[in-house]
Amino acid sequence: MYLIVGLGNPGRKYEDTRHNIGFDVVSRLSEQERILISEKKHRAMMGKGMIEGQKCILAMPQTFMNLSGESVRELVDYYKVDETWELIVVSDDVSLDVGKIRIRKKGSAGGHNGLKNIIANFGHDTFIRVKMGVGEKPDGWDLADHVLGKFSAEERKAVDEAAGRAVDAIRAIITQGADIAMNRYN
Repeated sequence: MYLIVGLGNPGRKYEDTRHNIGFDVVSRLSEQERILISEKKHRAMMGKGMIEGQKCILAMPQTFMNLSGESVRELVDYYKVDETWELIVVSDDVSLDVGKIRIRKKGSAGGHNGLKNIIANFGHDTFIRVKMGVGEKPDGWDLADHVLGKFSAEERKAVDEAAGRAVDAIRAIITQGADIAMNRYN
């Protein structure tokens, strides 16, 4: 069983922000696969269904970004998911240009507080991530203001295209494994 987690912050205030791109990708996947995300369990909004013949859970933690790991840990423990290869976390990444995606099987949090909290809750950094580029913060800007800001119309177009590629990459991870997906989508 795969657990696909999009990171973000709950509430209308945060919709369409750079930090919520993980929610955006999981929402797109839920629409395409017709998996209704309507249950609130384990401090997340979640839904269960099949993707490419595999049982999957789609989840969006409602703990706010900095405590995402608490919800993810509960989900992994309850559903007995092997976090090293059955957990896929989708997050924003300020070190990638807008519209770029990068898949990794392990690594540091890179300053991302949601990933940092997941790593702290697991005690290791070995889990699959699909990182979505949101661009570096402009000079003189606070990082929080940048990631909680919205995309320009031009950036939004690139982000929407990247979200489509990320959904395809997640399907490739499920059907062919992370290594093949990394070779194809990185």
